[in-house]
Amino acid sequence: MLMNFIAFFQQINVEEKIKNAPDNRYEIGIMIGTYLPFVLLALLAYFIYYKAKNRKDFDD
Repeated sequence: MLMNFIAFFQQINVEEKIKNAPDNRYEIGIMIGTYLPFVLLALLAYFIYYKAKNRKDFDD
Protein backbone atom coordinates (compact mmCIF):
# COMPACT_ATOMS: atom_id res chain seq x y z
CA MET A 1 0.00 0.00 0.00
CA LEU A 2 2.78 2.43 0.91
CA MET A 3 4.65 1.68 -2.30
CA ASN A 4 1.53 2.46 -4.34
CA PHE A 5 1.16 5.74 -2.50
CA ILE A 6 4.80 6.64 -3.12
CA ALA A 7 4.62 5.58 -6.77
CA PHE A 8 1.52 7.71 -7.28
CA PHE A 9 3.31 10.87 -6.17
CA GLN A 10 6.67 10.06 -7.69
CA GLN A 11 5.46 9.39 -11.26
CA ILE A 12 8.93 8.73 -12.67
CA ASN A 13 10.35 5.64 -14.29
CA VAL A 14 13.80 5.27 -12.78
CA GLU A 15 14.64 2.16 -14.78
CA GLU A 16 13.96 3.94 -18.07
CA LYS A 17 16.04 6.94 -17.04
CA ILE A 18 18.93 4.65 -16.12
CA LYS A 19 18.60 2.79 -19.42
CA ASN A 20 18.82 6.10 -21.31
CA ALA A 21 21.61 7.52 -19.14
CA PRO A 22 24.63 8.82 -21.06
CA ASP A 23 27.14 7.53 -18.47
CA ASN A 24 27.53 6.03 -14.99
CA ARG A 25 27.68 9.40 -13.23
CA TYR A 26 24.19 10.22 -14.47
CA GLU A 27 22.94 6.87 -13.16
CA ILE A 28 24.40 7.60 -9.73
CA GLY A 29 22.74 11.02 -9.75
CA ILE A 30 19.39 9.47 -10.59
CA MET A 31 19.69 6.96 -7.75
CA ILE A 32 20.72 9.64 -5.24
CA GLY A 33 17.93 11.94 -6.38
CA THR A 34 15.41 9.12 -6.12
CA TYR A 35 16.27 7.87 -2.65
CA LEU A 36 17.56 11.01 -0.91
CA PRO A 37 14.11 12.52 -0.23
CA PHE A 38 12.96 9.29 1.45
CA VAL A 39 16.12 9.06 3.54
CA LEU A 40 15.73 12.67 4.65
CA LEU A 41 12.08 12.10 5.58
CA ALA A 42 13.02 9.00 7.58
CA LEU A 43 15.74 10.95 9.43
CA LEU A 44 13.32 13.78 10.13
CA ALA A 45 10.72 11.33 11.46
CA TYR A 46 13.31 9.69 13.72
CA PHE A 47 14.50 13.08 15.00
CA ILE A 48 10.92 14.14 15.83
CA TYR A 49 10.28 10.78 17.52
CA TYR A 50 13.51 11.05 19.53
CA LYS A 51 12.72 14.60 20.67
CA ALA A 52 9.13 13.69 21.61
CA LYS A 53 10.28 10.61 23.51
CA ASN A 54 12.83 12.57 25.56
CA ARG A 55 10.62 15.52 26.50
CA LYS A 56 11.03 16.56 30.13
CA ASP A 57 7.64 18.23 30.61
CA PHE A 58 5.81 14.86 30.68
CA ASP A 59 7.98 13.38 33.42
CA ASP A 60 6.39 12.96 36.86
